[in-house]
Amino acid sequence: MNPLLSDRLGRPLVVGGRTLPSRLVLAPMTCLGHVAFRQLLDEMGGCGLFFSEMCSAARIPQENRHISSYFRWRDEEADRLVVQILGSDPARMAAAARRIDAEGLFGVDVNLGCAVSEICKYNQGAALLKDPRGAAALVAQIRREVTCPLWVKFRTGWQDDPRIPVDLARRLEDAGADALTFHPRVAPDVRNRPAKWDYIGRVKQAVRIPVFGNGDVFDADDCLRMLQTTGCDGVALGRLAISRPWVFAQWTGAEPPLNHTPIDAALRLITLLEHHFDARRALRRFKRYGAYLAANFAFGNTLYNAIRNAVDMEAARRALIAFFESDPRLLRRPNMNLLR
Repeated sequence: MNPLLSDRLGRPLVVGGRTLPSRLVLAPMTCLGHVAFRQLLDEMGGCGLFFSEMCSAARIPQENRHISSYFRWRDEEADRLVVQILGSDPARMAAAARRIDAEGLFGVDVNLGCAVSEICKYNQGAALLKDPRGAAALVAQIRREVTCPLWVKFRTGWQDDPRIPVDLARRLEDAGADALTFHPRVAPDVRNRPAKWDYIGRVKQAVRIPVFGNGDVFDADDCLRMLQTTGCDGVALGRLAISRPWVFAQWTGAEPPLNHTPIDAALRLITLLEHHFDARRALRRFKRYGAYLAANFAFGNTLYNAIRNAVDMEAARRALIAFFESDPRLLRRPNMNLLR
């Protein structure tokens, strides 16, 4: 544990009148940051705030939280959960936000970052960055409808120019956003080039509200360097959070988690997936997680392929046990070829 890092991350932070106990938070990740994984993360400790998977704003008002694939949570995490909503219609986005606020969850997060073509073709996610004024108006509409903290996660834009996210950050603050999560890559770039952390610093300098940096944090040194070089208020951990969920406790100086080894975490996740989802959905989510787990090890492709080819959860469990019987070597940093 780095005491300088744990001190920086352990300072409470107020967002929209509510306090985060830690400045290291789980970034929203579709099919990965689901209710089962968040329970695992909660059991390990150290995470300041959970973000849900991306949820369709059009569906949320009618969703049954107990059976929905995405819009679901445990009562124990409600006051630490921010639900990310996806959409472009202001009325639908506002209606979804009202439902989230009424459920007593920590807050709402507006998705301006997903650059998947299937999302952008409907003018959602990162596509909204093409119209900064319209994006700000959308956030302002939501702000008028809810009292809970309002977050926005966004990218650089569709051109590599730091003036674009700086301008948008100011517009979002003026529209009523309480905090920003900024991923400094252009929308068409699917992690082909390094995230430009200096853009995070420029965004932070441009606004008064908290800014969380996101992108290319893969060890404790990365995390501390992001905090020190950009001045951001906290770090939203994405891919590494899935690969090594125990780092939240390690980096923040929390009590060491019980399930602190990779196989402990993976086996516990299987149990939680089987509890929260039907067999088909549970297996599909575990296979998605498999690449992130395998990225921790030399020759991790062997594990990934075994999980990917598992016909059911019992087969996945057996594959795990067989792989770890060989005492695989844990890499200092995950294998980036597997962290998709």
